[in-house]
Amino acid sequence: MGLLNFIKRVLTWWDGQTIGTQLFTWRKGVKVGEDEQGNVFYKTRDDSRRWVIFNGEIEASRIAPEWHGWLHRTWDETPSEKPLAHKAWEKPHQENLTGTAFAYAPSGSIRRNDTVERSDYEAWQPE
Repeated sequence: MGLLNFIKRVLTWWDGQTIGTQLFTWRKGVKVGEDEQGNVFYKTRDDSRRWVIFNGEIEASRIAPEWHGWLHRTWDETPSEKPLAHKAWEKPHQENLTGTAFAYAPSGSIRRNDTVERSDYEAWQPE
């Protein structure tokens, strides 16, 4: 690991785990599971703390609802110990797409390339 990479890991948090988090995880962490995206979940031996080490970009919406519930103590069992029962109408988890090209844009939005005929609208013109 080069000096610049080391300094980056000491001073930044948004591009992977910091040195402090890595040391804390090494000393006190107990791995409890991993999700489909490769995010790894840990807790302390006495379960007083729970955390996630992201695989790639640190974005909270990349955590599936099952693991989100475990992290925030909605339930005690991890999804790998006790998988949640899903309903037939539930869609698969999808991360927040705001700010990307895949973000939702309603009909008539300036972000969409389609042209919408607006016969029900007449622009106001000052006299």
